[in-house]
Amino acid sequence: MRALLVVNPAATTTSARTRDVLIHALASEMKLEAVTTEYRGHARDLGRQAAESQDVDLVVALGGDGTVNEVVNGLLHDGPDPERLPRLAVVPGGSTNVFARALGLPNDAVEATGALLDALREGSGRTVGMGIASGTPGTEDEGVPARWFTFCAGLGFDAGVVGRVEQQRERGKKSTHALYMRQALRQFLQEPNRRHGTITLERPGAEPVTDLVLSIVCNTAPWTYLGNRPVYASPKASFDTGLDVLGLSRMSTLAVARYATQLLTSSPERGPHGKHAASLHDLDQFTLHSKVPLPLQMDGDHLGLRTSVTFTGVRRALRVIV
Repeated sequence: MRALLVVNPAATTTSARTRDVLIHALASEMKLEAVTTEYRGHARDLGRQAAESQDVDLVVALGGDGTVNEVVNGLLHDGPDPERLPRLAVVPGGSTNVFARALGLPNDAVEATGALLDALREGSGRTVGMGIASGTPGTEDEGVPARWFTFCAGLGFDAGVVGRVEQQRERGKKSTHALYMRQALRQFLQEPNRRHGTITLERPGAEPVTDLVLSIVCNTAPWTYLGNRPVYASPKASFDTGLDVLGLSRMSTLAVARYATQLLTSSPERGPHGKHAASLHDLDQFTLHSKVPLPLQMDGDHLGLRTSVTFTGVRRALRVIV
């Protein structure tokens, strides 16, 4: 088997020594080329080259969710083709690793490598669905390049939190759950639209959902993790179905306290619910419009401000080793 290992040297939970051990373990089982990323977008470029080369059977992403997202966007640059494209494997090296953990992989890089090698020997894997977000035709954002995401996207409040965290990381702060919680509180206190949402969700054949303050798009469950605690924004979301959406139309202090508690106590059976919560399941396509520009995030990566985004759920997009 010919494999490409894409290594993010800035991965927060793996040391250089650990990465060397993982590379040697993988190289003992396959013909391996290991490449260390050198700039933002490098993992995407490597994934695209692997997809176009016809010589790579497997691409292994060693890093966090951002590295995985870049590799996936490279592999799917010309569209999904599970039978032709290289398979994807993930060795978690970030602070949260939502995609890897949603696949059932251990959160420890060494244990995940062992699980990956076992899966390769057994020929174990699955084909998973992905989401893609693109500029909406007829809007000022129609020219924005389409981008794939593996587990979640968000327009509004949660994307604002992601943007704040990225700013702190650029200043040298480590990505921790405490950092996210602090920035979420600051985003709430400074959120100008928390009582009168500006987002409308439109989908074919259904009435629009209006006045949303927050919109979280999920491709799988859980949505994220707080340490070892899984958080379910959309418990029914799955790699085998379309996209799910959680929308909140009010974020008063009482509403936030209620929905935050529901998120922290969420389970595979029940997520946030109530008069101001809209939960939609298994959508193939929908559009989020906003009256004002709002931040957009995908897989925890802040992508700037948007007024309109069209989301599509693509079943059977990529083969994954698990």
